[in-house]
Amino acid sequence: MLTNPAARYRSFAPVQISERAWPDRQLTSPPVWLSTDLRDGNQALAQPMSIAQKQRLFKLLVDIGFKEIEVGFPSASQTEFDFVRQLIEQDLIPDDVTIQVLTQSRESLIRRTFEAVKGAKQAIVHIYNATAPHFRRIVFNKTQAETVELATAAAQLIKDLADAQPETDWRFQYSPEVFTSTELAFAKEICDAVVEIWQPPAGLAVADRKAIINLPASVEVSLPNVFADQVEWMHRHLKWRDRITLSVHNHNDRGTATAAAELGQLAGADRVEGCLFGNGERTGNVDLVTLAMNFYTQGIHPGLDFSEMDAIADVVKDCTQLPIHPRHPYVGELVHTAFSGSHQDAIRKGFAVQDPNGIWEVPYLPMDPADIGRSYEAVVRVNSQSGKGGMAFLLERDYGLALPRGLQIEFGQAVQQAMDAHSSQDQATEMSSAKLWQLFRQTYGIETTVKQQYLRHRLEPMEEEAARTGAESQHIQVWLQDSGETYSLEGTGNGPIAAFIDALALPIHVIAFEERSLTRGEGAEAIAYVQLQETTSGQIQYGVGIHHNIVTASLLAVLSAIHRLNQNGELTLEIPLLNGDSVTGQTAIAT
Repeated sequence: MLTNPAARYRSFAPVQISERAWPDRQLTSPPVWLSTDLRDGNQALAQPMSIAQKQRLFKLLVDIGFKEIEVGFPSASQTEFDFVRQLIEQDLIPDDVTIQVLTQSRESLIRRTFEAVKGAKQAIVHIYNATAPHFRRIVFNKTQAETVELATAAAQLIKDLADAQPETDWRFQYSPEVFTSTELAFAKEICDAVVEIWQPPAGLAVADRKAIINLPASVEVSLPNVFADQVEWMHRHLKWRDRITLSVHNHNDRGTATAAAELGQLAGADRVEGCLFGNGERTGNVDLVTLAMNFYTQGIHPGLDFSEMDAIADVVKDCTQLPIHPRHPYVGELVHTAFSGSHQDAIRKGFAVQDPNGIWEVPYLPMDPADIGRSYEAVVRVNSQSGKGGMAFLLERDYGLALPRGLQIEFGQAVQQAMDAHSSQDQATEMSSAKLWQLFRQTYGIETTVKQQYLRHRLEPMEEEAARTGAESQHIQVWLQDSGETYSLEGTGNGPIAAFIDALALPIHVIAFEERSLTRGEGAEAIAYVQLQETTSGQIQYGVGIHHNIVTASLLAVLSAIHRLNQNGELTLEIPLLNGDSVTGQTAIAT
């Protein structure tokens, strides 16, 4: 790179315009959309589309809702010509769709173009010639007057050829190519001269037979606000403005095509040309998907249907053989995905309170992925950068686990340890919800073998005790199995868990207990969360139990917590044999 780029490159001069209006305007309705995927998009491909691919993409554009589609440059090749003929001869163009064809301002190419569109119900013939000073000087060696003559001769020819084919409803479009680098006064002069020849009738709506003046940022050379100034200047000064549909065609050389196209509409443009997902020459045309969805997320329907975004993307990728970046706005694989722990936590909380019929307010998600046919499966993905919120979101969404906050923190540490272990072994560090569920079950001993296996229990109310003390009291007998032998424990308390803790006779007490329904309907499962503290060491651990019976789930949760406490300490049980004989064993709850 040059240390002094000013020696090689000139900054773009600002447009001198007083009391510009566009900064105070607001977009309240979408523009007329024109897709140029089959022309500008196609000519930008290393391997242009076949006729079959173009027909498939044309059908997609119609299904999305485009009413104006630039179908090709029929004078450029036989394939382009044949494709246009097939659309017309096979009656593939709906009555409410107008095809557009592009041609340079040369007589032979214009005549060939009219041959291609002969018999169409309605068509737009789009002529152009380069108007920027360096193009006039370097490429064509023409003066301003000669450049105007080229454009007006072409304008007269297409008018004459259209008059000779009255069966078609014709519209005309002119583009001063490289408008962004053209002197504004000259751009106005040449556009006025062209429209003077066409003499469009007055009093027509935007989409009727107005002349179309298209202002192409063939090469993006300035800030978006400068482009807006250029468009507003033309909007103010064009002679036939009330008979013109003012169009913009933005390229993305500076990476600001979307902003430029939006500001161009504020500045007076009625119509936008572009491609799906930003295909086109060099850095591409303006991305019509992004523009349309920008309207949608502001509460304005764009008039285009992207409710099956993934299917649309698949067709475009297949026809163009171009990938779509995973961070591409709205459609990329990862644009609705959060890996960051703080983002995940905010998203989880947002989903928890989001009114299904209310204004969308989920943090970090500017739109509901379901609106474009996306599921919520990819919204949160867990890796080494994630926190408790992401893990909790996946387990709740896919397995119905609403984890208490303390358990989220505790299990989050287990997840992080597993992630770190994989990372140290150069293994993939993303954890799916299925892997999280597997780790959760392993961590909390769900359906795994621990030394004391629960078999069954019997719970009875102690009516005499309740009558004496005035407090509800229950007696429990729990049968466990250890090393093939069956044992029973008995205890009393003001509930099943208290009675079981009494039966265990361990230095533990309950800090927190929650129970929830895990599934619905007949045979629904319950899940119990118990947080125990070992009184001698102060160590705290959660336990989890799942069972169709909520009392059984609670007892399993206690055993799970004891098992986890014992991983860092020694807990013993005095277990009476089932036959009534009593033994004392140093029996640890262990795997």
